[in-house]
Amino acid sequence: MATKNSKKPTKAKKPAAKKVTKVQKKPVKKPVAKKPAKPVKKAAAAKKAPKKAAVKVGASPTDFSAFLKNFQPYRSKKSEKYMNKNQQKHFLGMLTAWKEALIEEQEKTEQLIQQDQSNFPDSLDRAAKEEEFMLELRKRERERKLISKIDLSLKDLEDNLYGYCESCGVEIGIKRLEARPTATKCIDCKTVDEIKEKQQFG
Repeated sequence: MATKNSKKPTKAKKPAAKKVTKVQKKPVKKPVAKKPAKPVKKAAAAKKAPKKAAVKVGASPTDFSAFLKNFQPYRSKKSEKYMNKNQQKHFLGMLTAWKEALIEEQEKTEQLIQQDQSNFPDSLDRAAKEEEFMLELRKRERERKLISKIDLSLKDLEDNLYGYCESCGVEIGIKRLEARPTATKCIDCKTVDEIKEKQQFG
């Protein structure tokens, strides 16, 4: 039997609950799926200098084989008369455009010659510049001769003589004239002339 003095068993005090400060978790950024890198274009990785076309529109008109690329070849119809109005118109346009291009090129050549004269360099570059100067002069002379030949061909067109061999009178032919619009002889007569020239000058 419990005595009066007997104390009631005291309950063990629970340790005061520590205030737990809630640590706010920083939102963890979800790893963003990287977009696949765009394939680098080869051209951007290493820009290669564009290859110069062997024949292009901007080529010097002194080389008619290059200049010819501006024109569509003439399509002859069956039973079409040689050097009719359509053919004459075709070659008139070709010769006129060629002449205009040569005149423009000649003006550029003259400007280059004038620049070389006004800005002549020191003795180190003098020899190289003199060589360039001579090349420009020769180019100018070629352009002048071609313009003279074109003028003669345009005169033949007016007189209805264009397209006929000046030696034997036969047709020079559309294809030959398109390759060389200033041709005045058929292929046979031209070949004979070349053989004679070789025999004469070796």
